[in-house]
Parts: sequence; structure tokens; C-alpha cells
Amino acid sequence: MSIYFIAEIGINHNGDMSLCKKLIDVAKESGCDAVKFQKRDIDLVYTREFLDSHRDSPWGSTQRQQKEGLEFTKAEYTEINNYCSEKEIDWFASAWDINSQKFLQGFNLKFNKIASAMIVSNELLKMVAGEGKHTFISTGMSNIKMIENAVNIFKKNNCSFELMHTVSTYPMKTEDANLNVINTLRETFSCDVGYSGHESGLAISYAAAALGVSSIERHITLDRSMYGSDQSASIEPNGLRQLVGAIRKIELAMGDGVKRYIEAERKISENLRQHLSA
Repeated sequence: MSIYFIAEIGINHNGDMSLCKKLIDVAKESGCDAVKFQKRDIDLVYTREFLDSHRDSPWGSTQRQQKEGLEFTKAEYTEINNYCSEKEIDWFASAWDINSQKFLQGFNLKFNKIASAMIVSNELLKMVAGEGKHTFISTGMSNIKMIENAVNIFKKNNCSFELMHTVSTYPMKTEDANLNVINTLRETFSCDVGYSGHESGLAISYAAAALGVSSIERHITLDRSMYGSDQSASIEPNGLRQLVGAIRKIELAMGDGVKRYIEAERKISENLRQHLSA
């Protein structure tokens, strides 16, 4: 089965539909299978004190103005839904609260996503698992016990899922990647395991592909110097095209593990071993 490649737009659209569509175009042209967003009811996710605190941004001088500037409306998500349908690319989103998951239920999405921050929310886990859609579960900021709790909820609801090895730092340091956790999760929970990366560069994602992950998710941007907290850990268009192309080659190169004496080797064998047949 081919690695499912998810281009995480997240909030890198900066509340701009034109920019959002350009990112969808980049994902499609690069060969990605899906784009992903993040949905928040900011009054549930953040305290009033936090939202009233100071933060300079393109939308004003408070945290509330910044957070509101990054959230798309129902009409805008409908436009995203129609655009992705036209472009023939999947889209889905990670909800950061119950209201946002209810909001996403208004669209006929194939998949759900549990963000790393939300893997400890039993209420959200039960709600998502109850929908019965295949769910990507990111495992950043968690230990085995927390992951086991989420897995048990999805198994109890007979809901298809895969875990995603994740380290929630932006950008992630190479020495923190710990890619062998991919095998640990696969062996511990007997399920498919993907990789959600926040590193700079492409090498770690190549290594994850070689470890046989079922999915890869990377943040994308048009320009890493743009405004936004996730931009520096994102991939620009040329890098995305390179990454997806290389991963497809890695998949092909990994093969099935059966040692064969292939036909193309036979003539070479006859030449190189001619002194042995005399």
C-alpha cells in the first residue's frame, strides 16, 4: 500500500483564501494525497485573559485578533471543500475542541485527525471514534500510557485508526527525532504507524519512509519567511515536490524483501563468472 502523503496547510494560509488555494495547488501538483487544516473555537481553546493579552500581528494588537484572523468561516470552508473536490484532492482537519469537531461533521470528509495536543481529551477521542471514520492520531507530547488510552477508545468503538509518530517542537531537532519509535508503536499496538514531521529539511522524512510508515504529514508553505509560527518548520514548493517524488522512489526501491536472482543479472553473471565455468 502506498504511503498516504498529507500536506499540512494548518494555519499557514494566514486567513487568506487566495493563499490557501495556492497551497492546495502546490500540494496537488506535487503529488500529495490530501491537505489538512486546523479548526478551533478560540473561546473554548483559550482563556479570556489570554485572548485579551497583547500580541502584535497583521490583524491587530491582541491574541484574540490574531487567532480570529487565522480562522476560516463556514462559507470559507465550503469554498475549500468545493475547490478540493474540483482539484481531486482529499481534505480534512484536526479539531481542537468539541464545537470544532461538530463543525467538521458538516462536511463529507473521509478522515479525521487527532492533533497531538488533543490525544489526552477523552471527550474528543470518544466523539471522533464514534463517527467511525479512519483517523490519524498524532502522538506528540504523550507517553505510551496516553497513547494506549486513545487506542483503547478507538478499538472499543471499532473505528479504524493509525498512529503517527510525532515530536511537537517547531522546528524539531534532528537528535530528537527518535524514528525507532515508529517500530515501537507498530509492535506495541499492532497497527499502522505514520510520521508527522516538524523538522527542517527532508532527510528525516526519507528515513521514516524507509521504515515503512503508512502515512507522512509535513507542513507546507509558499515561503518560510512569511508570517506565522509554523512557517519555519514547513516545506516550500520545490522541497515538497522533491520530497514526494523521492518517497515514491523509496517505496519502489524497498521491494518485498524476497532475495531473487533477477533476469537482468544473468548476462552480467555469465560475463563476470566466465572464468568459473571453464
